[in-house]
This record gives sequence, structure tokens and C-alpha cells, in this order.
Amino acid sequence: MEYVELGRSGIKVSTIGVGTWQASGKSWGEDVQDDKIIAALVKSQKLGINLFDTAEAYGDGHSEEVVGKAINIIGRENVVIATKVYGAHLHRDGLIKAAEHSAKRLGVKEIDLYQVHWPDPWEQVPLRETMKTMEELYKQGLIRAIGVSNFAVRDLKEAREHLSTVDIASNQVRYNMLQREIEEEVLPYCKKENITILAWSPIAQGALTGKYSNLAKPSDEIRKGNRLFSDENMAEISKLLPTLRRIAEDEGKTVAQVALNWLIRHDGVIPIPGAKNEAQAEQNAGSEGWRLTQRELDEISAALSQVKLSYYP
Repeated sequence: MEYVELGRSGIKVSTIGVGTWQASGKSWGEDVQDDKIIAALVKSQKLGINLFDTAEAYGDGHSEEVVGKAINIIGRENVVIATKVYGAHLHRDGLIKAAEHSAKRLGVKEIDLYQVHWPDPWEQVPLRETMKTMEELYKQGLIRAIGVSNFAVRDLKEAREHLSTVDIASNQVRYNMLQREIEEEVLPYCKKENITILAWSPIAQGALTGKYSNLAKPSDEIRKGNRLFSDENMAEISKLLPTLRRIAEDEGKTVAQVALNWLIRHDGVIPIPGAKNEAQAEQNAGSEGWRLTQRELDEISAALSQVKLSYYP
């Protein structure tokens, strides 16, 4: 496993992490069990993955509690913990309490990466107040690095203007080979400014595993309403899968590992796929330690050019 610096924070993280939205409860399916997720996190760390990402919004803190149990087994010194503050807790007092409660659920004294989950669209909390409070938490030592999530370039620029002693280390955004919106502005900006991209949904909620089709779609609460799995979009994605399957077979990998390696090849991009069990943890770790060839990348690009997704009924 390779390790890189998270932004300019000085924190070293594996080039692939693990996300824990799935630890929020049965909304990700009946096969979601806390003990299996804990085992997956323990396995991930044994295989070299040290970045665990969670959020207070995941199951109203339940995911953080699950991660905390895993940390207790693994050892605090072996894990980089990233969590996120809920979008409704961005006023100063609420933000400080949220950070303290997250640390308690995680069972730690210090959060390695604390992220604003998304810009507040409802209460219109000034970003200045939020970022100044994040810097306050940094100075107090409750957090080691400041991150954001789902921030456009305009939000990033404004947020950075309100920080004086520390910079933003990361921006967590949706990014996979099917959903590449960040390539227009966010990715170039973050690369130039040395802000690490944490890519959530790196295998498009499973659409890039080759597991699903119009005859077999996910039925869990989270994904059954996702337009990505509409009949029209699944038909489009099916144009890509034969290429991914062929490359996976040539490399001795899975389709999901090919999709994750496609992201890892970008400097400054760290995918954070979920893992419900040890087998998925092993698959995630197996995405690193090799690289797609230029020929394979060209084949993927050609196949992707034929895929036209629609998010409108």
C-alpha cells in the first residue's frame, strides 16, 4: 500500500480509504451488520488502509460508534479518522458541540480530519462563522486538519479566505468514471492548490461492479430511488461493462478494482469505497499495488464516450 500526504496537513494516508455510510443501518440493505462492518474495517487496516471516513449524519451517529468500536480493536495510532459535521450544525455553538459529540462516539480525544459535510442551504449560516469555528477547533487541538465536502470552487475559495493559520486539506466529492462533473473545475483547482480529493461513490454505488443490470437492481432504501439505476441508464452502463470485464480478466482483477484503480491513477485523488464485509475490504485493498496501462485507459475512454446518462425522468 502506498501513502500520501493529505493536502498540506502533514498527515499520511493510504491511497485508498474506506467509507462507512453503510454503517448507518439497514438503509443499505438487510445484509448490513455492525459486526461484519467492524471486521471489514479491521481487515482493511491489516491490508494497509489507514483512512476511515464517517459522519455524524450517517445513522444519526451510529456509523461513528461502529467506527469507534473498530478503532478500539485496531489501535488509535494505526488509523486516520475522518468525520463530518452535519449541515444543520454549522453555527459556532452547534459546530463545537457536534465535534465534541463525534469525538466521544468515536472514542478519541482528537479527530484527524474534520469536514463540513456540505454548504448550508437552509439556515444560510455565514461560511465565515463556520470556518472560523473550524479553525478554533484546530487551534484547540480537537482536530488535526480541516476538510470540506461537496464544495464547488466558489465555496472553496470563500472558505479558504476565512482561514488564517491553516488551509483546507481536502474536499470530499462524488467522483467515478460515470460521474465526472468535478473534472471541469473542482479537480483542476484542487490539484493546483494541493487540496486532496476524497472521492465518494467511487464505484457509483455498485453500478461499476458489473453486478447489476435491468434484471437485477439494488433494492435497498438508499439506491432504489437513484436514477443511476433506471432502465435507461443501466442500458447505457451496459455499453461500458464488457470493456471493464475484459480488462479485469487480463489483469486478474474484478470490475470494481478496475474502476477504483482508474481513480487512484490521479495524483491527489483518494477513493473511499464502502465495505460491508471482509471480502469487500480485500477487494478494495486489491485496487492498489498495480496500474492500468495507457492502452487500457484509452480503451476505457473510448467505451465511456458511448455512455450517455440521464438524470431526468
